[in-house]
Amino acid sequence: MAEIRSRRWWILVAFVPATLALGLDATVLSVALPTLTGKLGASTSQAQWFFASYTLVFGAAMVPGGMLGDRFGRKKMLVIALVIFGLGSLACAYSSSPGEFIGARVVLGFGAAIATPMILGALPVLFSEEERPKAIAVIMAATMLGYPIGPILGGWLLTHYWWGWVFLMNLPVVALALVAVIVFQPESRSEKPQRFDPLGIVTCAAGLALLTYGMIEAGQNGWGDPAALAEMIGGLVVLTAFVFNERRVRDPLVDLGLFRSSGFKWGTILATVMSFAMFGLLFAVPAFFQEVLGTDAMGSGMRLLPMIGGLIIAAAIGTRLAERAGARFTVALGFALFSIALGLGATTNAASSELFIAGWIALCGAGIGFAMPTAMDAALGALSSERSGAGSGMMQALRMVGGTFGAAVLGSVLNTVYRGGLDLAGLPASAARSVRSSVVAGVAVAQKLGSSSLLDSVRGSFVHGMGVMLWVCVAGGLLGTVLAFAYLPRKVGKTSEPADGRSGLSREAAG
Repeated sequence: MAEIRSRRWWILVAFVPATLALGLDATVLSVALPTLTGKLGASTSQAQWFFASYTLVFGAAMVPGGMLGDRFGRKKMLVIALVIFGLGSLACAYSSSPGEFIGARVVLGFGAAIATPMILGALPVLFSEEERPKAIAVIMAATMLGYPIGPILGGWLLTHYWWGWVFLMNLPVVALALVAVIVFQPESRSEKPQRFDPLGIVTCAAGLALLTYGMIEAGQNGWGDPAALAEMIGGLVVLTAFVFNERRVRDPLVDLGLFRSSGFKWGTILATVMSFAMFGLLFAVPAFFQEVLGTDAMGSGMRLLPMIGGLIIAAAIGTRLAERAGARFTVALGFALFSIALGLGATTNAASSELFIAGWIALCGAGIGFAMPTAMDAALGALSSERSGAGSGMMQALRMVGGTFGAAVLGSVLNTVYRGGLDLAGLPASAARSVRSSVVAGVAVAQKLGSSSLLDSVRGSFVHGMGVMLWVCVAGGLLGTVLAFAYLPRKVGKTSEPADGRSGLSREAAG
């Protein structure tokens, strides 16, 4: 046990490349999508499935994946998940049709869904209550680093090499993570493996998949779309059945008693609210850089780097601040800073200076760095080492739902304002439809026609839409500030078992 405790920071080092690989994949597809659509001959709907296939599997499999780690061993399942993720990356690179690529994205999503709760679920087992916030901050920084690094590396590779390299670049990162996990991470699992809850697994996965898909459809087709509404309602009904099942079975997939812990409940809710609000920054701002300011994907990634600097500095300060002033104050401060930064961002236009833009993006990172690690620590602190995989999977699944809901709601706001501000007088019907579909298509049409007035209209409408959308994100940030002050405990609670994980480490590792 002493040996395991002494190398716990090396174990965290093993988690960093694994987390970075998952973060890279989340952003690199956005950069590669135009190339992929052309090379694979994908239709618009197939291109949408390039994203949706990954998101659906990722959301649906996360809670069952966490349970597998609790039952069979978190190290073993993380190794399996990384191998699956690597194979999915390889399959993406060598896909020759849209169908093959969608199938490869399903494999990627499944690997990511198992890996994510394995990483977070190990933290309450390996780290003490005092150390855990620092460990979470490191994982958060690795996650966020994927957002600028993905476009930087992806853009460079697409410019100079074959498009498949944007997926093959995952392989050395995955290989490094595998070696580090095998060498440094001890095995940990529940000492009293729970029975399988087949009905819980099916209803949880199906409900999350239906709800997620319905929100994706609503974001694309509008909130009045009958199919999207039916899918969202169906998902909520199935999730209600899941909750009913979990309350009556002897060995449930998820211990719903966790939600009686104010730390887990409000830490999870606040992390979900932050995931909702973050969508505005991570979706609209790169498009602003590329389509309004005229940078390439690599330049867009470079301009997001201040966010990482702000996050790292704030996370380092935030762990000490939480010890002195409490989790409630630290998370509320983070949300308040994030709201101020987004408010500044809402005033951004094509004439804004690079220094101003870098400043408010760095402030966004600082807000995330104060709020997110401390909120997640409040949630993870309530997990026992017996069920940390399933519990962290539930927390991450709810965060993913928040992000997807943000994509649907905020994307709809942006698109509505953008379309409403366009001046399409005199354009052929087909060109007008293209311009209305997205700012990317609008800029392409304007440049093809050589129309400076249309280009100004497209860019001006997008900037206005981005501003309105960021004000909605500000409202989400202010809601998080109020909720943190009102409900989050000042001090997060201790885990129900020893923080060093004595009861959660397997006999093989402990012996």
